[in-house]
Amino acid sequence: MITHPHDASLVLFDPADVEADPAAHPLIGEHRADLRAVVEWARAYLCRPHPELGRLGPVCPYAQASLDRGAFRLAIQPGGGHTVESLSALLAPYRDWFLDLAPRRMPAAQSTTILVLLPGMRDAREVIDAAQCALKDAYVGHGLMIGEFHDGPPDKAGLWNPGFRPLRSPVPMLVIRHMVPTDLPFLISEEAHLAAYRDLFGEQVPGHLRDLVAKS
Repeated sequence: MITHPHDASLVLFDPADVEADPAAHPLIGEHRADLRAVVEWARAYLCRPHPELGRLGPVCPYAQASLDRGAFRLAIQPGGGHTVESLSALLAPYRDWFLDLAPRRMPAAQSTTILVLLPGMRDAREVIDAAQCALKDAYVGHGLMIGEFHDGPPDKAGLWNPGFRPLRSPVPMLVIRHMVPTDLPFLISEEAHLAAYRDLFGEQVPGHLRDLVAKS
């Protein structure tokens, strides 16, 4: 469990904390079922192959390393009445905290992720999707990605199978992680996003994605 250095209301849990004494923190007692559901989803879904994925390997290539390295962090922000604007304000301190916790120069930074769970959220599908769109510019500009997950699932298709919707989750959430070279397909449509990608990776583009750069 990690508490924000300047705001004691912001706490990050790891999977071991989820099974801790509920007295360790009120959010564990109140939201243990949601936390457990997300940890189990990560292990049983993100870390494993899926028949509709369209490629070999797990759904998320980084989730297992994140779990193994103790870099899989969960935050809880309960409440039903979020708007795009309130979610944008809510996520801002987590973005800055992420950059402090896992500066890119650290060897294990790529494995770090913060999952901000939003249990009880009304209109989760519409608001989370819209918030992710609104926030993406600022996150990409910091070398980060922000992903939207809910039970809709989000409309974004898998890269290898357009019929697969990989972002379904048991609890609505927004997820923060570092940008990686294979994120190029998610960034190619916006010049500012592509410029941020090039600033970070230069010519370090995976071979199967080089045609995308050549066409941009």
